[in-house]
Amino acid sequence: MKKVQVDLSKTVDVDWVSENEHWNTYELKDGATLKVKLVLKGVKRVEGQYSPDGNPIYMVQSQNIVRATDIPDELKGPVKGELEYKSNVA
Repeated sequence: MKKVQVDLSKTVDVDWVSENEHWNTYELKDGATLKVKLVLKGVKRVEGQYSPDGNPIYMVQSQNIVRATDIPDELKGPVKGELEYKSNVA
């Protein structure tokens, strides 16, 4: 795959609407389960530059959200202090 040099001064912000943000689930060989979701934070389109097949070039800012679930007890360490859970739900 050919690397493309991008002129960051020729980018424009592109708005978007989130249609779905699905969790991908992975069962690990140690018995734990990971749930991973990519959350889009920003999108820019590079003006005047295109991929070899003619499509515009987009740059994205994203965040990976990772949750470990179904962790076997033998993998867990000691709990330090009292756990406090905060919710942003009103």
